[in-house]
Order: sequence, then C-alpha cells, then structure tokens
Amino acid sequence: MSQRTQELTDAEWAIIQMVWEHEPVPAPTVQELLEEQRGWSYSTVKTLMDRMVKKGLLTTERIRNLMLYTSAITRQEAQSKEILKTLKRAFEGALTPMMQFLLESDHITHSELDELEALIRAKKSK
Repeated sequence: MSQRTQELTDAEWAIIQMVWEHEPVPAPTVQELLEEQRGWSYSTVKTLMDRMVKKGLLTTERIRNLMLYTSAITRQEAQSKEILKTLKRAFEGALTPMMQFLLESDHITHSELDELEALIRAKKSK
C-alpha cells in the first residue's frame, strides 16, 4: 500500500476537510476551526498535521516563518479509499448487497433515488 493510499483516521478526516476548504492553510487556523467541535489544542493539531505530512496526505510550504499546509490527496481519492474499505469490510467486497442495504434504509430520499437512477442510466449508455 502506498503512503498516499493509507486509510485516514477520524482525526485525519477532520483535519483534511479543513485543509481542503481553506488551503493553503497554517496549522493555527486549522486548530481554530476545529477547536469548537473537537476541543483540540494547537499542539494536538500540529502533531496530527505533521504526521499527515509524513504519511503523504499533506504537503508543506514555508513562507518566511509561516508554514502552510496543502492537501496531497483529493477529496475524491480519500472518499474512494473510504468507500472501498467499507465495501470490503462490511460487504465482503460485493457492491450489490451494499446498494441493496442503502436502498432499503430509510436514509435515502426520493430525489436521491432519482439522481441514482439517472447516474445508472448514464453509465449504462456509455
């Protein structure tokens, strides 16, 4: 497994979402954005972000005495890895049972079903 495809922890998800929304961004800004919802100190956020750099999830650029962080993976790459992990773990890699589970749940709206139908029709027509 390459470093860029390592699974993100819950903490890393919280950080990378802030980075995607505000990049390039210094660690103190990320800490301020996450302080209310997570209660993390600056040292916690900085440590996590530095580990994410080592894992290949973030990159850094120094401008004078300011360290700016940028994502090294796209939102789509991270989401894809997360979906594939869930598919493998919960549904033994089988897509149809996962889709059946989602469709039978009460969490999908009629408009989401319409969107899914349109996506399937478009994929079939290719």
